[in-house]
Formats: sequence, structure tokens, C-alpha cells
Amino acid sequence: GFAMLCAGSVRSKNTKNILIKNVLDACVGAFAWFLFGYGFAFGTTDGHKPNSFIGSGNFAMKDIASEALFAKYIFQWAFSAAAATIVSGSVAERTKFEAYLGYSFFLTAFVYPVVVHWGWSEEGWLGPWRTNGARMFNTGMLDFAGSGIVHMTGGVAGLVGAAIVGPRTGRFAPDGRVNPMPGHSAPLVVLGTFILWLGWYGFNPGSQLALVSFDDAASDNARVIARTAVTTTLAAAGGGVGAMSLNYYLYHVWDLIAVCNGCLAGLVGITAGCSTTEPWAAPICGALSALVIHFSSKLLLKLQIDDPLEAAPMHGFCGAFGVLWVGFMAKKEYVAEVFGTARNGYEPAGVFYGGNGKLLGAQIVGILVITAWVGTMLGGFFFLMKKMNLLRTTVEEENLGLDESKHGGSAYSMELVVPEPVDGAA
Repeated sequence: GFAMLCAGSVRSKNTKNILIKNVLDACVGAFAWFLFGYGFAFGTTDGHKPNSFIGSGNFAMKDIASEALFAKYIFQWAFSAAAATIVSGSVAERTKFEAYLGYSFFLTAFVYPVVVHWGWSEEGWLGPWRTNGARMFNTGMLDFAGSGIVHMTGGVAGLVGAAIVGPRTGRFAPDGRVNPMPGHSAPLVVLGTFILWLGWYGFNPGSQLALVSFDDAASDNARVIARTAVTTTLAAAGGGVGAMSLNYYLYHVWDLIAVCNGCLAGLVGITAGCSTTEPWAAPICGALSALVIHFSSKLLLKLQIDDPLEAAPMHGFCGAFGVLWVGFMAKKEYVAEVFGTARNGYEPAGVFYGGNGKLLGAQIVGILVITAWVGTMLGGFFFLMKKMNLLRTTVEEENLGLDESKHGGSAYSMELVVPEPVDGAA
């Protein structure tokens, strides 16, 4: 899904370049997550002293033997690869391949795993699962499937990368006007959108991490998964319809690409609260996410930050909105069902469901610290690459296209077929 969306959203002369990055996000991410990422996110060792900042064991899957932990590795690897792929869209069409390999490994081996440890491990200081100390505000940040932990991480990394690498040549005129550089294939964008939407049913319902068991929790798991699938669907639909309506109101055009981006924005927005949001509210979350991606994209253009796939608005800004949404719209009974019973007598809930603001405060802290951590780490990385002249391709290579200059030729072979001569013809 990411591969098709990315390929359709860039110009045809850079198709191979963006596709090989998508393939290698899976490959490089698998090695990085195996060697370091899983250990920094969830790792422990015998005699391990709990660390609320970073994991410290099980590197290269050492001492991992149970099927449950192997399943945890493979599920979380997919999340880490998704976070890395977001960045490749933001810096597409002008970034050196060497820099791409570097940030992909750095993000999946260290930066993203630390955020995972904070929010999803039993030791992390930010999340609701902490067992080695008090939870923040007695609740912790609730991010069920990763609006903040996954999408914001990728989106913030993409934003600082796009800002530091600079816009594509010719994207902005000297007087500040934005020159259009549309992607070359709307059909690929649509196919990518549908496949990503389908993949989200593994992403969101799958984050319950259990379906069938031999105890009374089996029916609870099934109920959470089914409800999560419903809210995921309705948020995507709300995002698509919201984006269509907004663009028709503003420009009198039924914009296909805007509808696709609206669907994906709705999916990102609901990801944190997909298990704790009532179904009637999910389309509202999706429609508001469509507003977020539209206006944040306009903001980046105003700042002359060039993001070919609108990946930072979609994943960074909509991811932050999704985390914030939980602070307002998490239903108390759903929170108890998904995240456990009351903590020291306090039952977390969104502000609109009787919450006293503690959950909202935890969500805001989560947004701020993820932004600060990822922005600092990846900002430093991209700045170092720029100083070493390893970040951006030359203008000549960019104008020719990265497929021709770096990948052995165009992604599309359009040979001229010459018919056989007719007998007797010259």
C-alpha cells in the first residue's frame, strides 16, 4: 500500500527510487529491529533493573524463546517499518540514497524503539502499562495503536527532514508562488489507499494482541476487536467525505487525491482512540482529521517546506490530533475494558465523558515529548548529513530524474514497436 501510494504521488522519473526505498524499509527495518530495536523497546535481562527510558536486553532476540514474544517481534517490526516509510515520502525526489539508508536504520534501530518503550512497555514512563512506578497523572498516555507512537514519530521525522533537505528544484518561485508538481499516477494512489485501508484492520484491531483464549477474557477481546474495526472504518469514511466536501466548497472540484488523503488522515486520526471511541463519534474524528491535513499542508507550503506526499501533515499533524482526541473522547467504560481497571481509585476518561482533565494532560505531554525527542534526534541526523554533503542529490541528477541517474533507467519501458514490412514494400 505504501509503495503504490508513494509511487503514484511522485513524478514518473522518480518511481524506481521511491519503490526501492519502500522495499528496503522492510529489509533494513527487519535487521535494525532484530539487532537493536526490539531490545531498546521491550528488552530485559536476568537481574535487569527496570528502566523507564529505554530497554536493555534481548538484542538480536537473545533469550527469546516463546511463540508469544516471536509474534510480538514480527508485529512490532511491521510498525517500525511503517514509521520509516512515512519519512521517505516527505523527502522524496531529491534525497541521496545513502542518506535514506542511514535515517531508515537510525529511526528503526533507536529513535522509534525509545518512543515505543515509553508508551507501550511495562516499564515506560509515559504509557498506561507501567508496573515499576506511578503512571503519569495516574493514567499515562493512551495510544492504543500508535497515532503518536508510530505516526507522529514518522511524521515529525519527515517534517524535519523535508525542512533540512530543502524543497524540490522549482517547487517555489522567487516570489513565493507554489508551482504544482503532481504525482504521475492517480490509479496507483487509489490502489495504495485501498490497500493501506485494508492493512489498517491489522494495525488497529490487531493491537488488542489477543482474540481467542481459554478464559473469560475471550469475549472481551473479540468485542474490542470488532468495535475497533467499526470505528476504523467509519473514521476513514468520515475523512474521505470530509475532504471531498471541503475541497468542493473551496475549489469547486471533486478532488480524487484529496479524498484519498482524507481517508488516510481519518485512519491516522482514529488510531490512538479506535478502541475507546464510540462508533457515532468516529466519522467526526475522520472529518476533523481531513481539516487537519488540509490546513497543515497549507501551512507547510506557506513556510516553503516541500512534502511531496503530505506525509508530515497526514501522519505528524493528524497523529497529534489523534492523541489529543483520546483526551476528549475516550469513553470511561471502554478505557476500563481495554486498558484495565481503575488506578488508585481513578478511572481515566475523556473530558467529554466526565474526565477531570488528567487524561487530556497526559495526552498533551505525550505529544510534546514525542515531538521534542524525534525532532531533536532526526533533526541532528539530517543536519549532520547535510554538513557532510551526503543528504541531497545534485540539481542535474534531480532534473534528469533519480531513476535514470541512480537506478539504471526508467520504471516504465515504452519501447516503440515497429511493424514488420509488407512483402514488396520498400
